[in-house]
Amino acid sequence: MYYAYFRFYEELNYFLPLDKRKVRFIHYFKGRASIKDMIEAIGVPHPEVDLILINGKSVDFSYIVQHQDEVSVYPVFESLDISKVTKLREKPLRNVKFILDVHLGKLAVYLRIFGFDVLYRNNFTDNDIVHIIEKDNRILLTKDRGLLKRKIVTHGYCVREINPKKQAIEIVKRFDLFNLIIPFSRCVHCNTILVKIEKQEIIDKLLPRVKKFYNKFSFCPNCQKIYWQGSHYQSMMKFIEKIINSKL
Repeated sequence: MYYAYFRFYEELNYFLPLDKRKVRFIHYFKGRASIKDMIEAIGVPHPEVDLILINGKSVDFSYIVQHQDEVSVYPVFESLDISKVTKLREKPLRNVKFILDVHLGKLAVYLRIFGFDVLYRNNFTDNDIVHIIEKDNRILLTKDRGLLKRKIVTHGYCVREINPKKQAIEIVKRFDLFNLIIPFSRCVHCNTILVKIEKQEIIDKLLPRVKKFYNKFSFCPNCQKIYWQGSHYQSMMKFIEKIINSKL
């Protein structure tokens, strides 16, 4: 029987049993195993990991764990550039595009309101999601740890919060998206970028109250949805301002 010493840092402890959180512990194993397989066997999905040090040296996921290795595992550093140190990925995804699993529909709405490119359908299968990730280089947001452990998934995150508003705040903080928020620039229904439209062009489609009190409109060229700055807009802008100010 072989063993190695492990220590997981910061939010990676979320995936560990209580007795292994924030402490150095022994992990026993038999035969050959890559560090990726061993980390996931312990319970941590590989997309959550950004840096692995073995005996003080950075390694990639293919490293074969040796008897008595000292392993330190660190979470994703979205707001820090560790490209000169980490060996796990060719490059970070700085063009932020998300795909969400079927359990995160309300989060998808919030992220689209913030202006982010978010793919979501309530009938996506796991294979659908994996295929899109492979083709389109999207970041997976999910509550399914098994899906996050798929080999093809290189960038992903297991959403911790339950409340959709708190989930939205969690994602903005996790990926340091504060400066990338462009409120109400995408359609919340189909993810298409909205365009400004003159009131006279759509006046026959407006409800009497909307026609009377509002003059600025946006339009989705894909699903034909019309948007205006009503009470929902005002309350959401206050929510967004609160998020942005929380970084200051």
